[in-house]
Amino acid sequence: MASAKLTGADRRQIDAHGIGPDSLSRQLELLAEPPAPMLLDRPCTVGDGVRALSGAEQERLGSLFASRAPDLRPLKFVPASGAASRMFKSLMASRERMPERMERSALEAAAGEDSDMSATLEFVSAIGDFAFRRDLDQRLRERGADTTRLVEEGRFAELIGALLDEDGLDYAALPKGLLKFHGSGESSHTALEEHLTEAAAYARGSGDVCRLHFTVSPQHREGFEAKLAECIPNYEASSGARYDVKLSAQKPSTDSVAVDENGELFRLEGGDVLFRPGGHGALIENLNDLDADVIFVKNIDNVVPAPLNELTFAWKRTLGGLLLELQSKIFDLHVGLAGEATSEVLATAEMFVTDELGITVPRAIRDRGGGSLKDFLVDRLDRPLRVCGMVRNTGEPGGGPFWVREGDGGVSAQVVESSQVDPASEAQQGIFNSSTHFNPVDLVCGVRDHRGAKYDLRDFVDPRAVFMVEKSQGGRYLRSLELPGLWNGAMAGWNTVFVEVPIETFNPVKQVNDLLRPAHCRR
Repeated sequence: MASAKLTGADRRQIDAHGIGPDSLSRQLELLAEPPAPMLLDRPCTVGDGVRALSGAEQERLGSLFASRAPDLRPLKFVPASGAASRMFKSLMASRERMPERMERSALEAAAGEDSDMSATLEFVSAIGDFAFRRDLDQRLRERGADTTRLVEEGRFAELIGALLDEDGLDYAALPKGLLKFHGSGESSHTALEEHLTEAAAYARGSGDVCRLHFTVSPQHREGFEAKLAECIPNYEASSGARYDVKLSAQKPSTDSVAVDENGELFRLEGGDVLFRPGGHGALIENLNDLDADVIFVKNIDNVVPAPLNELTFAWKRTLGGLLLELQSKIFDLHVGLAGEATSEVLATAEMFVTDELGITVPRAIRDRGGGSLKDFLVDRLDRPLRVCGMVRNTGEPGGGPFWVREGDGGVSAQVVESSQVDPASEAQQGIFNSSTHFNPVDLVCGVRDHRGAKYDLRDFVDPRAVFMVEKSQGGRYLRSLELPGLWNGAMAGWNTVFVEVPIETFNPVKQVNDLLRPAHCRR
């Protein structure tokens, strides 16, 4: 095994990453014998794992959260470390094939058969509708060029370069959080700024403090800090709130090693061990470090401009109210289960975990009853809680809500990605493809127990729910792991409730032309 061939230099390198021997051994074992795929029982649907709230329930729960928030310490957690390069994949691919000048008719003809050229045609045709247009104009003026003239003269590659290249706006290298997403009149707003606006609407807690936490790449930290220093005074003045914003990076201790085609540690040319980022599942460590009563989790690119965000704000408060209501019931059940719990208390607790949390009590435990049932109920209630918004499935790539079979014969509600499902099983693929709902990453989390103590969120990770990655580096094959996804295996041991939310609350920006959709662009 590769672990038996570690040199002294290897051990120093691994120790410097903070990766302990046990963690390294687990990684190598999983790389040698990948875990079995998840076993889906059925998709969660409305009435069977996904709640559909009435208008009255939405209003009641939203009011509940609004009334409680001033006494709480809510926090908004936003994964924001990824670069925006994928947003511009089509532009970069088409630029490589473009001549220095290209007739508009030639671009239109190429767009008919080429998706990258089609995306480029849409981009240049609507260049005036992007929020970054004014910045692009300024950069081109500095070069003695003009945006409109470049389009008219077919100098599309030059225009794309001015937006993406290092000597232009450098958008291909920046993180999404620092890109201009929305504009109105003379003002424009980055994705980062839109999250500040959101926080003032539903993550404003005790003392009118809006607390946010962004995970960023080390190379982008300075850019985030500069933008926050520039814009926070304005947002505090307009909202009447105070902002407490923190940044963190993925911990090196969550990095993964890789193995080559022989199962040996993959090494770089100089002999050093290769380490790869552990994926967004590594962020459970960052989440675990936070001190908050309620944590909202949302991706950096799922934001809309005012006034379109009011629906989002209302649903965030609704999900937060449901979390608080369920937490209150759970905490009351803990009190009732303390000491000698009566049969009535046991029955009430069992009904709650079954009806509200979708947890099936194993037949063997129910048959034994008594202390065995009580221990099971206490264990199942004494966990972090998450309420997850789910939107109707419209064909977006990604995971969704499913009932997953557990080793004890029961099922649990989980967010499942396609990579976790057996590709060779038609039955399992059929269940996955029959999903009615999609995960937009719209979570509200309760991370304290009934005594007010913080959970150690690492205790509730399913370490075998890893993602296996096969890649090539320098022309050489490698196999590596990505840690259980933050809202997949990293939260597998949480109590989970799925709620249907309107599709209008889900407006991700995966490629640059998404910014032309009505939810982002007011033409």
